[in-house]
This record gives sequence, structure tokens and C-alpha cells, in this order.
Amino acid sequence: MIDARRLRTLRAVADHRTVTAAAAALYLTPSAVSQQLAALELETGHHLLAREGRGVRLTAAGEILLGHADVVLAQLERAEADLAAYSAGVSGEVTVASFATGISLVLAPAIGTLAARAPGVRLKVLDAEGDASLPMVLDGRADLAVAVEYRGAPRADDARLTRVPLYAEPFEAVLPLGHPLAEGEGPIAVADLTDEPWIGPYPGNPCHDVVLLACEHAGFQPRLVHSSDDFRAVVALASAGAGVALVPRSALLGVDLGRAAVRPVDSALATRRVFAAVRAGADGHPLIRPVLDALAEVAAATA
Repeated sequence: MIDARRLRTLRAVADHRTVTAAAAALYLTPSAVSQQLAALELETGHHLLAREGRGVRLTAAGEILLGHADVVLAQLERAEADLAAYSAGVSGEVTVASFATGISLVLAPAIGTLAARAPGVRLKVLDAEGDASLPMVLDGRADLAVAVEYRGAPRADDARLTRVPLYAEPFEAVLPLGHPLAEGEGPIAVADLTDEPWIGPYPGNPCHDVVLLACEHAGFQPRLVHSSDDFRAVVALASAGAGVALVPRSALLGVDLGRAAVRPVDSALATRRVFAAVRAGADGHPLIRPVLDALAEVAAATA
């Protein structure tokens, strides 16, 4: 008999590539993780992991078992959801990880919707960058993520997650008022900003990936001179004439533009796609389903 808890440990090691990192994600000691993996190898009769540099990799047998593990863990989530629905006591806490703009745009308004429709559902909100919330859901540190597409993100067809699209928003060019393209109507070409000094988020921030992708499609690599993950700082730098930037539209709401101008751009790639995600099988849970519905409703009204 294979212990499902050990399958979850195998999945964490596959995601994090080291026993130490997997242990931190699971709130276990490295020794406990190693013991669980050793027990799982005894249960299956196969070596599941092999050392690779300072980390580990799955053997062929480990990859086979991991595919089954994802199905088993998703089915266990469905079983928990069905039992919770049977008990009919829709009261409890849902932990949601979201990036800051997602909190202000859809998550905070959804709290009001839930208060009216599902008063027994309480949200615990964790501010997390767009590339951090999905690992938090997969590791069990959050029940639901409001996340964005980014390079290296789990694919849309990843069997471990169920996604609910929320909204897509364009990035807009932020330029110093004295810039030749600061005035006018209609979108400007990203390619026209080829030779400019750029202001942008740090690598690892999903918005950094969007900016690079839009510029690469326009035929150039942006010359990133200034870096900040705070869009208010990005706008302040542009206002001071330090460079140009692409910023998500919602991040400009309520921001003092100073001596900066905002223009739409011609690139469909300069778009932030936002979605909610839960572990596969958990979307029917009586605590999680109302949250997903409230987020989708708020997002539709916002769009």
C-alpha cells in the first residue's frame, strides 16, 4: 500500500529539486523528508531519486510514480471537497495568495461579495509576487492563488492545478512629458522605444517577462538602466526623465504621474493575464467554490 502523504513529499521534491527546499515547503525537517522518501522506495520496490550535483532528480520509476501521484492527490482533493459538501457546514477559512494589484482590483472587492453570499467563508490574504503564489498553492501553504502568466509557470494544462481566468489588462507606455511620443492619439509602436533607456521590474518579476517579450517581438532587447518592482517608483523615475517603461494599466490607478505621460502601445503581447488557481480537485470544495465565483464575478464587472 502506497502512503499518499509520501506521494505529496515526492511531488515537493520533484518541484524543488532538493530535499532541503522540499522540507521547508512542507514544514518538515530534511531528515523527515528523507525518511518518507526511503519508506516510499520500500513500498514501491524501486529507486525513485538519484543525486544530481547538489540536488536530486527523479529516476524513470520516479517519473512514472509522479504521474500517478498527481492523479491520486487531485482525487483526494475531490474526496475532501465532497465530504465537506456532505457535512454542509459551509464555515471556515480560505488562504489566498495574490500579488498586490490583484488584491486591490479583485480580491478585496470579492470579500464584500462573500460577506453577503457566504458569510461563513473567511479569507486570509497573503501578499505574494505573481510568480510566488502558484508554488504556495502546490505546497499547501495557500488554498487559492490569484496569479499571472510568466516564463517558467506551470502550464495551463498542468494536471496539478485548476485555473479560472479572471481578466487581462494591457501594459501602457510611461514616458517623460518632454519625450517626442508623449503627445498624440492612438497607440505607439514598442519598436519606436528601441534606443531609449528603460525602467523596469527585476528579473523574476512576471512583469519583467512581459516587457522582455513585447520588446523581443518588436525586434530589440530593452536597455534596462533602472530597476524597481514598485510601479510608483517606476513612474517617478520616468517623470524625472530617467527613461521609459511599460506598466500594467491597473498599476497606474491612483498614481501621481507628475511629469510623466501615459500612452497605449501596439503590442498584444504587452498584456498581463490574471487567473485564479487551486489544486486540482479542490475547485468544488464548499469553502473554495464561493471564493472562485466571487472573484470571477468581480473580475467580469471590472472588465
